[in-house]
Amino acid sequence: MPTTSKRREAVLDIPLELDRSRGNQALQVHAALRAAILEGRLAAGLRLPSTRALARQFRVKRNAVVIAYEHLQSDGLAEARIGSGTFVALLPAPARRPEPAKSVPETVRPLPAGPFALGKTYADPQLLRRLAAVTRRRIMRADDIEFGYGDPRGNKALREQVARYLATSRGFVCDPDCVFVISGTQQGLRLCAEALLSPGDTVWMEEPGYPVSRRTLALAGMTIVPVPVDSEGLDMGAGLATAAVARAAYVTPSHQFPTGVTMTMARRTALVEWARASGAWLLEDDYDSEFRYAGPPLTALAGIGGGDRVIYFGTFSKILGAGLRLAYMVVPPAAVDAVIAARAGHDRFPPGIIAGAVAELMASGFLADHIRRMRRRYRAARDVVVSALEASAGGALSVVKPEQGLHLLALLPAGLPPDAAAVIRERAGVQAWLLSETCVGKPEAEGFVLGFSGHEVAELDAAAVKLGEAGRSYLG
Repeated sequence: MPTTSKRREAVLDIPLELDRSRGNQALQVHAALRAAILEGRLAAGLRLPSTRALARQFRVKRNAVVIAYEHLQSDGLAEARIGSGTFVALLPAPARRPEPAKSVPETVRPLPAGPFALGKTYADPQLLRRLAAVTRRRIMRADDIEFGYGDPRGNKALREQVARYLATSRGFVCDPDCVFVISGTQQGLRLCAEALLSPGDTVWMEEPGYPVSRRTLALAGMTIVPVPVDSEGLDMGAGLATAAVARAAYVTPSHQFPTGVTMTMARRTALVEWARASGAWLLEDDYDSEFRYAGPPLTALAGIGGGDRVIYFGTFSKILGAGLRLAYMVVPPAAVDAVIAARAGHDRFPPGIIAGAVAELMASGFLADHIRRMRRRYRAARDVVVSALEASAGGALSVVKPEQGLHLLALLPAGLPPDAAAVIRERAGVQAWLLSETCVGKPEAEGFVLGFSGHEVAELDAAAVKLGEAGRSYLG
């Protein structure tokens, strides 16, 4: 026996109410539909319900809907298609008053990506293929634990691999239970500020130093005290003279940002002793420790007896790419519970599948091989920039060739006008930080902070020539 199916009548899935004060039912339906069409709530080309279905939806007579549809057609707001139904007509865009452009805060704009931009990572095809394969396999085989709510500290396998890496490469042994997987150093700083510090607490910050971390701690309510950096690192004497009582110090001891200075062992030891004696926290940002081009790896502060007062920050952004939002921090055992409690009020726990994939790459040795390849690539990029700057600047720039890291300094002679560096940068048309932009006060020297990682060598060479020639022309 043949079966028949009744076609389901369409309804308008938008809030549409009749104004009962608008005369008869036909006028009420017409006014409601007309307003919805003109306001864009009923899009051009939309098929309107049948007169029977709309009458049932609005609880009006069907003839009222027929008349309303005819009025809409007369208005040019609807069109009837034989055998198909009634459709909203295509209307010209209504004239609108131009709205003033809203300014986008500097902190939410995408970072520059041109030559000399900082923090760029080379998208290595070999790495991406392997990471994609491992991630896909883990997703396909994921169990309820991986798809459920996780440990606030993050993926256990990655925490274990990070602990092994730090023991062999950075010189300190830590318990994986003290490792936290985070989205970036800035998230870690906020968690630590909330868990271990109080609003108004004084924090020493390197001067010059990393503006993003300075802003993060300031927004967390900390009182920021700039402490000068000299050829040996953070000048503790100056810090004690300015703010004898501080609750924390943010430092980049292995490769100071932006000067590239390595903190001496005497300064490291003194800083750890000060932190232990005063009960202060040392926030050690080891942001590019993997990229050392000469000499043995340096021991982290946490590895020279400061494990009970040092919070160590590391990141995969410089290895894999910032877009993965994958970093880690190691906190002393006594601080673990407080940081876990703080995280409960934020993102609760980090994503686990990508972290597990990265842990697998670390365990297999693939990531270590990738780091060695990138180290060679970035060393070559550094050398190209140094050579091009020295050849094109004609002595106008003093280039500091770093033995570690992913940026270098090109300094201008003393005695130039305050805007000299900005003028030279604009003439060269390059994306580079000025040294003064990393300072709270007036810098002792002015120049350019030039990132060389993740950029094509030819682009770096051309940009270095432009910057060198612009500097020579300005001084000429």
